[in-house]
Amino acid sequence: MASFMLSGTTASKISSQLTQLRHQMGTPAVGMVLTLVVVSDESNQYDAVRAATEAAREHPSRILVVIPRDPKEPNRLDAELRFGESTPGEVILLRLYGELTKHADSVVGPLLLTDTPVVVWWPGDCPDVPAKDSIGMLAQRRIVDARSAADSVQAITGRARGYVPGDTDLAWTRLTTWRSLLAAAFDQPVGKVKKGFVEAVPGHASALLLAAWLSERLGAPVKVSESAGPGLTAVRLVTADGDISISRGDGRLATLSRPGQPDRRVALTRRPTSELLAEELRRLDPDEIYEAAIRRLARTHKS
Repeated sequence: MASFMLSGTTASKISSQLTQLRHQMGTPAVGMVLTLVVVSDESNQYDAVRAATEAAREHPSRILVVIPRDPKEPNRLDAELRFGESTPGEVILLRLYGELTKHADSVVGPLLLTDTPVVVWWPGDCPDVPAKDSIGMLAQRRIVDARSAADSVQAITGRARGYVPGDTDLAWTRLTTWRSLLAAAFDQPVGKVKKGFVEAVPGHASALLLAAWLSERLGAPVKVSESAGPGLTAVRLVTADGDISISRGDGRLATLSRPGQPDRRVALTRRPTSELLAEELRRLDPDEIYEAAIRRLARTHKS
């Protein structure tokens, strides 16, 4: 992988350098399908870049990593451009100093690929309403992660109140395999669900979302209760024919139990961030199922 540093630069100089480097290395931008903007602090940028780069193997992208630094320093923009076989598309790290930290959109805007979707991901701290953020306004999809907040429950309920179509949360993406398995549990006719329970470690944002989704889909009350973990550990749905349950005590394998049928062991592994991000990049239209779940959560957790 080749890396090129530009200190005290501008967006136009970065764009010119990108064009020159593409010609030199034979890597045209036409193969990239989107621009992924990652907004991160310095302490989280390494893991965020690694996850974004892994996700870009499935979705070749221009990855713009916005790293606000000291707002008290003189205005300056430093850039690092990364190319190579280990880097699908392009990775550009943008370190902003001084007043530029408040106007990151003016740096990012000229570097977006033309005629391609824009996705913004905040792996750590994020705006209260991502769609109203200056960088969030540039995007079709906005990805956050309630798990990174100091209080993930407060974060996900706050997100519900400020939801705008195009928003999503990796706390929801982590539920894809759970939701698929729960849907499979209803392949055979079962009695009407009377109530349900979701078990997880205290303060688990995904558990709240799963309970809200189940309540919305089944028309029955679903409560969240605490367990020893790790993470999300069980779902139990009470029906007239008996309980439907999924239990996962080790974070890897789960047991699916249904009335009148033998228990089934299934893989239910906790997935890495890169895999979650790649899943979100597969769909760039608003997620209506997430919207229904998050709005249900907003109604049941009014402040």
